[in-house]
Amino acid sequence: MPKVTFDTNILISRKNLQLPDSFYLSVVVLQELVAGAQDEAEIKSLTVARKEYEKSGRLLVPTSEDWWLVGKVIYALQKGLKSQRGGLTPKMSADQKYRITHDVLIARTAKRAGVTVVTDNTKDFESIQRFCNVRLISGEEYFADTR
Repeated sequence: MPKVTFDTNILISRKNLQLPDSFYLSVVVLQELVAGAQDEAEIKSLTVARKEYEKSGRLLVPTSEDWWLVGKVIYALQKGLKSQRGGLTPKMSADQKYRITHDVLIARTAKRAGVTVVTDNTKDFESIQRFCNVRLISGEEYFADTR
């Protein structure tokens, strides 16, 4: 089974999800889950998960190069520049660039680790994919294939 990571929306919308053995956890997703935690028990559970994934080498953590490339991707998206994969991109508003930062970090760290991103937010990731050629699959498609 290919290595995968789930965007935050997958983990939120599918609460009792059984994670595959090939799962990698993004520290960006983990941060979003901690920020939205319901209580201390959930934070403790996420702390355990972080430690387990870090110990196993399956915690995706942005490097300084990842952050640099995030800035370049957001710059290109905001300005509507041509991507390497072709064509001009629609310009982004200033509000959109802040929202998409986490998604670019997820995409970049996944690409670096050779991990496929599973998301229900395919529109934003497809925009990112024009500048960061990460493997991407929709949650609907991924879960249809795993049944």
